[in-house]
Amino acid sequence: MIDRHLHRSFSVVVCAYTEERWDDILAAVDSVQGQSMPATETLLVVDHNEALRARLLARYASRSPADGGEVRVLANAGPRGLSAGRNTGIAAARGEFVAFLDDDAVAEPDWLRYLAAGYGDPRVMAVGGRTLPVWVSGGRPDWFPEEFDWVVGCTYRGLPPGKVRVRNVLGGNASFRRTAFDAAGGFATGIGRGGDRRPLGCEETELCIRLGRALPRAVLLIDDRAVIHHKVSAARARFGYFRERAYAEGLSKALVARSVGAGKGLESERRYATRVLPAGVARGLRDVVRGRGRRRGGAARAGAIVAGVLTTTAGYLVGSARVRRGPATFASGPVTPADTPVRV
Repeated sequence: MIDRHLHRSFSVVVCAYTEERWDDILAAVDSVQGQSMPATETLLVVDHNEALRARLLARYASRSPADGGEVRVLANAGPRGLSAGRNTGIAAARGEFVAFLDDDAVAEPDWLRYLAAGYGDPRVMAVGGRTLPVWVSGGRPDWFPEEFDWVVGCTYRGLPPGKVRVRNVLGGNASFRRTAFDAAGGFATGIGRGGDRRPLGCEETELCIRLGRALPRAVLLIDDRAVIHHKVSAARARFGYFRERAYAEGLSKALVARSVGAGKGLESERRYATRVLPAGVARGLRDVVRGRGRRRGGAARAGAIVAGVLTTTAGYLVGSARVRRGPATFASGPVTPADTPVRV
């Protein structure tokens, strides 16, 4: 149960990139406007796309706070990419808490209320939720293992259920106390997605580990009742994207390890690789043995898990070799309207 009288001041940041997602962006904002615990404001941060920013400004110019919270349209004040866009939103946020929602996702009506409920303990610095895939192609491909749903930005098999303490929240469905950024700085540019480059990630992992170092008593939670539905395009449901994203994840993990150390940077990944993935392979092969009437594609799922592990490992090895050749450049200092790179 959640307290229907609970209210906390939330700013919700949605980063937008392209007019091709126009309907998705509007649906994301509508889902924030329809929350059972209204947001204080929605911050639409547009990533170096003036045509999209002008169109969104025109769309929301007449929207009043009474319609479900103010909608503010901002230009990304830092370098191109998700991290700088989020940092722009954080810098402009007026709420005590800052939540993040992907521009191709919609939140269930009690999303913010469940996130807010996690902050009853003052040690809690971040609360995330559960992200479910919406397959545009009509359903999950038979070969696509649930253990790799992180490839498409969703909650994956292997994460503990319920309301649990975690090392890091997942960036597309997450919230933080505003003071967390005062203590640890913002999202690091140079790690996550940036324009048309490889589909990198892990910027939220690096931030959460850095936050734990800055505030050793900090608690980070995931409450799987805080649900959003994330659109998975047909292009992202193909094996080519699966392989590319897995390789990019390996590159990203190497950067995280360089920034915060391999001990913390790979702590959760070791359990995932040694327990969750072998169980996934066994489950797929078991489906093959059981034959018809069971879930199809067991052999393909088992093979995809093996391919995903090998590809991610290859990315990690290549990324590790790159960072050994020279220092990586991240912007992870105090959140300001523009990021100032620092070398680590």
